[in-house]
Order: sequence, then C-alpha cells, then structure tokens
Amino acid sequence: MDSSDVRQITDSRVLAAMSHPLRRRLMDVFKVHGPSTVGLLAERTDQAPANVSHHLKVLAAADLVTEAPELARDRRERWWRLVTRGLSWSNADFDADPASRAVAYAATSLNLDRHVALARAWHAADESTQASWHDAAFSTDHWLRLTPQELAELSREVIEVLSRWADRDLPDDDAERRPVFVFVHGVPARP
Repeated sequence: MDSSDVRQITDSRVLAAMSHPLRRRLMDVFKVHGPSTVGLLAERTDQAPANVSHHLKVLAAADLVTEAPELARDRRERWWRLVTRGLSWSNADFDADPASRAVAYAATSLNLDRHVALARAWHAADESTQASWHDAAFSTDHWLRLTPQELAELSREVIEVLSRWADRDLPDDDAERRPVFVFVHGVPARP
C-alpha cells in the first residue's frame, strides 16, 4: 500500500466513527474481499443486514466508505467500497481537546484489542487447523535501542515489506491463499 492510499485522520469524529468493533471489522472485510454489498458484508460478519446497513451509513458519513454504483447489475443492488485502504493518526494531533484526546485513545485501544483478538483466535483454533499451516504462523519480538528517527525508518521499512506482499500479483498456481493478518508494533517501552 503506497502512502497515497493512506488517509491521515485529524478529525475526532472520523476516529469515533471507525472506533466501533463492527465498523472496524467491516473495514477489514473490505480490505480482504474488496467492494461488497450489504448482503455479502452481513454474511461475512454474521450480522443482520439492517445492522450492517446502519454501520455503513456511519462509515459513509465519515467518508471512510462510499457507494460503488459502477458495480451494480441493476438499480436495486448497492455496492460499497473503502475510500482509502489505510488509515493513520497520531494521538498527539488530538491533545489540545480532552474530548478529542479521549476519542483518539479509544481508537488506539480498539485497534490493539482487535489485533490481540485475532492473534488469540488463531492460538485457540483446533490443532488440525493449526497443523495445516505447518507452523507458518509466527510471532516475534525484539528489544532494540533506537532514536525516534531510527524507529521511523524501521517503520517505513517494515511497512514497505508488508505492502510489497499485500500488493503483489497473486500467482496463477491453484494454491489456496487464505487471508493472513500480520501486525507489528514498535513502541518505546520499559522491560
């Protein structure tokens, strides 16, 4: 994903719109499956279509999703897609206003909860599911000594590697490729 496909969020109302577990999940479904109808989204999230429709309206009001009428086969069919594939924000951008700061921290917390929940779900999967991946799933952690500039450089390099894998043309080799969630955090911390 190149930087032109990442939206820098500075409006706490946009963060509030995406800071709901189902809306966050809907955005992930779009990232994995591309444009979808309410029916497809409901099926992929095990939600009622009316519930999905409500949350799509909230995301659309925040300019996070938009209709894709060019995909409709008739006037009744409504397709939706992401406006941009990536979102980014800095909690520091919201420090001036206590209410906005609370929204930014809630959005960050929701993101971390989502990341951890996906990793936990994999580790809770039955042995036969895990065995089919032949220990390909991984986790790693390292303690590094870095300046803020070096951490920013490392961030760019890691994002570049992940983007290269995400944006590659898939080989036409009949191999089954399932969605794989990869997340990396690099934060100053104390051991």
